[in-house]
Amino acid sequence: MIPGPVADAAVAFLTGFDWFVLGYFLALNSGYLVLLVLASLEFARHLRRLPFAGYDEAYASPLTLPVSVIVPAHDEGPGIVDAVKAMLSLRYPEFEILVVDDGSTDDTFARLVEAFDLVEVPRVVTPDVPVVGRLVSVSVPRSALPLVVVRKENGGKADALNTGINVARYPLVCMVDADSVLDPDALMTVSKPFADDPGRVVATGGVVRAANGCTVSGGRIVEVRMPRTWLPRIQVVEYLRAFLMGRSGWSRLGALAIISGAFGLFRRDILLEVGGMAHGCIGEDADLVIRIHGHMRRTQRPYRVVFVAEPVAWTEVPTSLKVLANQRRRWHRGLAQTLWRNRSMMLNPRYGRIGLLTLPYYLVFELLAPVVEVVGVSAAALGFFVGAVNVSFAVLFVAVALAYGILLSIASLALEEFSFHRYRRWRDLALAVGCAFIENLGYRQLTAVWRLQGLWAELKGARVEWGTMSREGFGGPAAAPQPAPAGSPR
Repeated sequence: MIPGPVADAAVAFLTGFDWFVLGYFLALNSGYLVLLVLASLEFARHLRRLPFAGYDEAYASPLTLPVSVIVPAHDEGPGIVDAVKAMLSLRYPEFEILVVDDGSTDDTFARLVEAFDLVEVPRVVTPDVPVVGRLVSVSVPRSALPLVVVRKENGGKADALNTGINVARYPLVCMVDADSVLDPDALMTVSKPFADDPGRVVATGGVVRAANGCTVSGGRIVEVRMPRTWLPRIQVVEYLRAFLMGRSGWSRLGALAIISGAFGLFRRDILLEVGGMAHGCIGEDADLVIRIHGHMRRTQRPYRVVFVAEPVAWTEVPTSLKVLANQRRRWHRGLAQTLWRNRSMMLNPRYGRIGLLTLPYYLVFELLAPVVEVVGVSAAALGFFVGAVNVSFAVLFVAVALAYGILLSIASLALEEFSFHRYRRWRDLALAVGCAFIENLGYRQLTAVWRLQGLWAELKGARVEWGTMSREGFGGPAAAPQPAPAGSPR
């Protein structure tokens, strides 16, 4: 114990800070609870409407808008061919796949040339949105496959996406990560809101899930299983909670701020109006959606940004702590950049719910959360040292916090299983429930440290890089792409 006025001041400060952390915790988890309830309502509505969705009719309709699928790729050699074959096999009446090789240093382009018998063709590309990296070549298959491979100098992911937007021929643009595998009907499902509400829907997004451990055949997920190691297993639960609870809830509120860069569909004309993807921004996906909100509000046009819970994109998640740490630092830097770039919308009534609710929420409960968590743990340790902590209260508080986190994860799992029942084996479900416990006993605290490091790096102005992650590939033999329907220009 430290005697004297220093100890008294420390006790007073730490006691006040304890109450602040308690209030922050209550507000944060109340927000999570509201999002969970809203997500449950959204899923109930989705399941009621599912038998009447009319996907077969939309597939046969000449009014279904064609889609340009943009796949930015940088050193994606191990999985690029399987990913492209899976996308070519999507069930959709008319689409094209645009692979943008952003200055890869591996064999990404060579694998595509060999797999699809590509030949270089002359093509004039109009710079409708800004591009930094010089275009090197445009190649297409000798066959009639709807595939275009664009090579360009390295300029980052946003620059690759902008190149794809410029090359795209169709009114809808789908952005998909090169390490993603889409469910066969994913494009059909995520485009349905555009057909249902063509005058207002400007962007839609779907669920992204971890592919690690799943069985892939013909470029498709044929069996959903939990990964073999604990680190990706925990990320499975984390992804489910983020997408099924978080984004479904925000979509229900009409205030969705993030459509994952791994799988999102946009109106091309709106992308041109906002100037495409922002260069030099790590969180280009969230930044784009927020800028679309701002643009539509400023031009006073009715619009909707929709999250569709059913279509799924599968992606490899990190299997090592080093790669995961780099990813989470980068993600948090992206969040900080996005909020700063769009700070004029914050608490501005002109921007409706996105400005008054979503952006303040992300500032207080996402960007600053690791600061509060790490400082809170440090303050608790100091409090024990100076005798300022009520041990019984501290133990009860930690127990309630852990129980609440576990409850939210298990509720997300239950919501997913009730709605889609992806995991068929009891062992996989048991592992998922186990991960809901493990995630809150060290993993979450570790990611908080990484996120804090990312925020600090952004405040210091450290160099921004796209970042890479080694890919194991999806494996399994890939089936030939399905032939185009009669009359399709594919």
